[in-house]
Amino acid sequence: MSFIPFLQAGGAASASTSGSLIGSLLPFLLIIVIFYLFLIRPQNKKQKETQKMLDALKKGDKVITIGGIHGTVSSVKENTVIVKVDDDCKLEFNRTAISSVELTEAEKAKLAEEAKSKKLFKGKKSSDAAADAKAAETAEENK
Repeated sequence: MSFIPFLQAGGAASASTSGSLIGSLLPFLLIIVIFYLFLIRPQNKKQKETQKMLDALKKGDKVITIGGIHGTVSSVKENTVIVKVDDDCKLEFNRTAISSVELTEAEKAKLAEEAKSKKLFKGKKSSDAAADAKAAETAEENK
């Protein structure tokens, strides 16, 4: 009979250690989730967008390099891009040295129109938004 209280005490001790283990690991798990949501995920998203932009480079695009050089893409190779800076000056850059592609006026107007239409349709139901979108398309075609 003297063993029964000893066994009960041992069982209670193991239950409290498992509870304290979960309590001590919870803050670390929370920190990992926060790092993923606020640091890792947005960085991966931005990296994918940058890679997509670099893959879409074509002759005639106006680009800005990491060093701040503005120019027009003269030709595109597998890993490099030749940028025409002046009439007689062409520079060869690694693709990763391109920081951004400048948009033409037509592309800027198209993006502004898309943003404007998204703002107009944001608060409406999907059926109302679809009807308004069709009306906007017919108005564009009639111009």
